Amino acid sequence: MKRINPDLKDLRLFVTLAEAGGFRAASEIVGLSSPALSRQIAQLEGRLKTRLFDRDTRNVELTPSGRELLGLARRVLNEAAKARDEFDTFLAARRGSISLACLPSVTAGLMPPILSRFVVDRPDIDVRFLDAVWDGGASAVLDGRADLGLTTNTADGSGRLTFRKLIEDPVYAVAAPGGPLDEPRAFLWEEILAMPFVTMAPGTTVRDHIGAAVTQIGAVFRPRFEVSHLASVGALVRQGLGVTALPRLTLPVIGGSSLVVRPLKAPTIVRQIGLLHLPGRSLSPAAQALTDVIVEYCSQYTQEDLLELPDPA
Repeated sequence: MKRINPDLKDLRLFVTLAEAGGFRAASEIVGLSSPALSRQIAQLEGRLKTRLFDRDTRNVELTPSGRELLGLARRVLNEAAKARDEFDTFLAARRGSISLACLPSVTAGLMPPILSRFVVDRPDIDVRFLDAVWDGGASAVLDGRADLGLTTNTADGSGRLTFRKLIEDPVYAVAAPGGPLDEPRAFLWEEILAMPFVTMAPGTTVRDHIGAAVTQIGAVFRPRFEVSHLASVGALVRQGLGVTALPRLTLPVIGGSSLVVRPLKAPTIVRQIGLLHLPGRSLSPAAQALTDVIVEYCSQYTQEDLLELPDPA
């Protein structure tokens, strides 16, 4: 036998009539005439093949079938209302989760003040960061593990992603106090490449930008120490084992406030930081809300927002 499923409108009319106890009172609540409501209930009874109400000229009384349906109907309507409330909360970007592929330096140097703004109105949204050390997060965005990437303009080698530039992140020379960068001036790349050098491994975005400078001046690059993590770069530099060149956003990761930071020139290398997104893939309301906060913050961003450092000039 074919199953007949009443819809939510049917159930609301049924529950209203059961609670009102008569067609006249129920009709006023639902905005229908008494005859129209009576027809709707009769059609529902016909589809369910059972009488739901015993009627007289003034009142209605639930039948055993009606009493059974009333409990079920109330449960269904409560769950439907709850589901609608939850979906409205989702659409209003007050609930959900976000995955963001981020360079560790961007997570540490840029995201804390952004998240402080974001969570004020959205305390129930979870944000998960995927460290994007090797490819800038492009693969995570492409395969859907991340909603967005907050990374460099050089991250995407596929040509399938769009990049929205937000800020510029200049590369500085960094050394321990009492070392070769104590003189308060800008240094040439040629100068620091001749010093014992600590750097990230090939394939990282930090190393890519050093490589860009090396290529432009036609130098031979032979680092003394090569590591896989920024924290290791900071530890070796702080020990006085060499100098390094890092984008300024990386400085919070390595404890840059205790190091000597100087501008680099000839060439000036600037890392572009922005949002990486796959065209045609819709963002969740939560992800769009975070995007809006990121864009707003970066539009007001200055280098001084990053970290309290001695003036490197």
